[in-house]
Amino acid sequence: MLRELEKAEQKWGGSNKLIDQWLKNRRKLLVHYCQIAGLPPYSKSEKSLPSFEHVKSFCDLLVDYVSEGHFEVYDRVVNACSEYGESSKTLAQQVLPKITPTTNAALDFNDKYAETQDDLVLYQLDKDLSELAHNMETRFELEDELLEVLHRKHSEHTQ
Repeated sequence: MLRELEKAEQKWGGSNKLIDQWLKNRRKLLVHYCQIAGLPPYSKSEKSLPSFEHVKSFCDLLVDYVSEGHFEVYDRVVNACSEYGESSKTLAQQVLPKITPTTNAALDFNDKYAETQDDLVLYQLDKDLSELAHNMETRFELEDELLEVLHRKHSEHTQ
């Protein structure tokens, strides 16, 4: 997922402040994910459960990222796409409902882990992180489709 983020940053970085901020927040989320999942290069040498505070911090970033998409970025991307014609707006509007299940998965993860103080719940973390990663990868691909539509249409209009 980090490699895909690097590609997105190279492709769309610097084209829009909102997109730059969004990609920056995606990076923070992914780095934090790797840390609590114990993935290289962010893993510790000993294998242990992350602290409750670290998991809560990840949950906060996760909810912030998901919320930013739904309440700030997506509407602005759809509006920008509408400036480039009905086909762009329609395509953007078709992508958005596909993102909803990934939002639900992120919120379910947050509900389970954000306030827990139960060590037994943390024993389920690896499995739940794996499922979350699958959902977030899908989400990032769909978000990148939105960005590609916007970028492609913007490029056509500036040439």
